[in-house]
Amino acid sequence: MTGTDIDGKAIAQTIRTEIKDAVAELKSSTGKVPGLAVILVGARRDSQTYVRMKKKACEECGIASFGFDYPSDVTMETLSGKIAELNADPAVHGILVQLPLPEHIDEDAILTSIDPKKDVDGLHPLNTASLCSTSTHVGSTKIDWSDFTTIPFHIACTPQGCIELLDRSDVELEGKNAVVIGRSNLVGLPVAMLLMHRNATVTIVHSRTADVPGVVRNADVVVAAVGRAEMVEGDWIKDGAVVVDVGINSVDDATKKRGYRLVGDVNYATAKEKASQITPVPGGVGPMTIAMLLRNTLNSCKRS
Repeated sequence: MTGTDIDGKAIAQTIRTEIKDAVAELKSSTGKVPGLAVILVGARRDSQTYVRMKKKACEECGIASFGFDYPSDVTMETLSGKIAELNADPAVHGILVQLPLPEHIDEDAILTSIDPKKDVDGLHPLNTASLCSTSTHVGSTKIDWSDFTTIPFHIACTPQGCIELLDRSDVELEGKNAVVIGRSNLVGLPVAMLLMHRNATVTIVHSRTADVPGVVRNADVVVAAVGRAEMVEGDWIKDGAVVVDVGINSVDDATKKRGYRLVGDVNYATAKEKASQITPVPGGVGPMTIAMLLRNTLNSCKRS
């Protein structure tokens, strides 16, 4: 068996086209334009690149973007003041603070200061709590976990993107054994909750798990989000399992012009021989994260 690639780039482009059409319809019917504010602190090249990509994606979809760049020595007071200003701005429906922040900034305090209704990154404690609840309603709104556009709170973009990839690749989750490798607040825990809400039986593997390969071999669906290059070997994968590789790691490669290449947390070549479907790196989960950010911003505008 050689698995089929799950083309995250193509799926993300389809979703961006859907968002563009929905934004145009919203503007035509209500006059509203979704607005995303992005705060960038410091001069990290990777952060600058991510912010440029997000702004470009907004432009393509008709979403207004507002950029606020600060030097690495910015004060907590300045950042908090800007967030308070954006919380009160009716033209801003989503606020994103590009992470990581410098060490002197209290990251948790900054993220918590964002209005949960505008927290399109899905990292505010109230949004996390809503995700971790088994309640069937938020207020009077019934939650339909099969349709992210109807959920009345924000869900972190990368975990949401993982589930969207599985849905659009016709992967059945109900009743399946799912193993999530990694327990971070950014990916591992929220994607485990999303899988549980879709009635999968979920196991989280972490650094203290005994016999990690043995646990992974029982999985019908594997989500790897541990940040270790090619840690998951092909012989860990059950025949016919679906593999979602969230990792993006650089490894030295003298044959490449840049001197390195990007790989995931899964050994793609060996895992593809066992999996029925697998996300490549790059081109799998990565493009979905920005697509979900755009959709969260659109949803926030609709709810406002």
